[in-house]
Amino acid sequence: MFKTVLLATSLIAASAIPASAKPQKHSQPAATRNNTVQGSTPYAQREDAMQFADDLAARRGLDREWVRQAVGQARYLGGVPKLMLPPASGTAKNWRVYRSRFIDPIRIRAGVRFWQEHREALARAEQEYGVPAEIIVGIIGVETIYGQQMGNFRVMDALATLAFDFPAAHPRAKERTEFFRRELEQWLSLANRTNIDPFEVKGSYAGAMGLGQFMPSSWARFAVDFDGDSRIDLFKSPTDAIGSVANYFKGHGWTTGMPTHFAVQFDPATLKLDELLAPDILPTFSAASLQAKGAVLDAAGAQHTGPMALIELQNGGDTPTYVVGTENFYAVTRYNWSSYYAMAVIELGREVAAARAAR
Repeated sequence: MFKTVLLATSLIAASAIPASAKPQKHSQPAATRNNTVQGSTPYAQREDAMQFADDLAARRGLDREWVRQAVGQARYLGGVPKLMLPPASGTAKNWRVYRSRFIDPIRIRAGVRFWQEHREALARAEQEYGVPAEIIVGIIGVETIYGQQMGNFRVMDALATLAFDFPAAHPRAKERTEFFRRELEQWLSLANRTNIDPFEVKGSYAGAMGLGQFMPSSWARFAVDFDGDSRIDLFKSPTDAIGSVANYFKGHGWTTGMPTHFAVQFDPATLKLDELLAPDILPTFSAASLQAKGAVLDAAGAQHTGPMALIELQNGGDTPTYVVGTENFYAVTRYNWSSYYAMAVIELGREVAAARAAR
């Protein structure tokens, strides 16, 4: 299996690339002739964008003019920066509403079909990587409804917009700008290696691609040729997507056989809720220290030997939902840094598994 990772550099020509995309290497990127957008300066005329292109070309050993053309012809997507801003201060989170967006009869039925159609690949991924099929099914279901919604934004435009025009109002604007500049570098490096037009591929407004919505850096590190056809295709090969999601989790510390979370109640007389919530989703407490601070674990949780975190899922004005998350819960949040997202993935996978078993 590990040979697929080693082959990624030479065989990644199919990764993130529709079969129809076959431009000549170092040709001028297509479909980007009019770059004028009201309220923005074309990237070809932006000193910061062109300096980025020059630095990237020198750092990666790429053709300087090809990189400058690619960056210069990217289109600013005016609505995308707004999508990156956090909710307005005071906006109440609501786990029940959030859950309903991802766990519904339509998505569950689609998940059952996906699992049935790809049960052999899911079973093999579970065996080789130790990641349960229901977690993989949950991820692909939450991300794209099993390939139905993979995004219609050109990846090059999305990444350039967020690399050079990330909203300054974001509390982590500098950090996120650097993140998207690294992703743009990864994308152009990938496009150069695979001889494709970087403007041909479409994905999410953040530049994520394929059934599992991999960012370019994740594609380079974790995408695998799981169907054995000597190419990586996370768009048209569900088998490659399944293996790649499993490999991603293995690379982010998934422990085979460990539950993701346990039920929890509280002892009001000894509860120190603020202390329990202080580490957020980072597993920090032993079972004994949790219980010393007023958390009452079920039998399985009390016997768990690894670190855990108290997870709070707010329900608007109602009482929050609480669980105790393990290191595997934390691993799910490495896909998307949100406890709400992680719980939606976990519960969708369980609902699909239950519906499949009931057939």
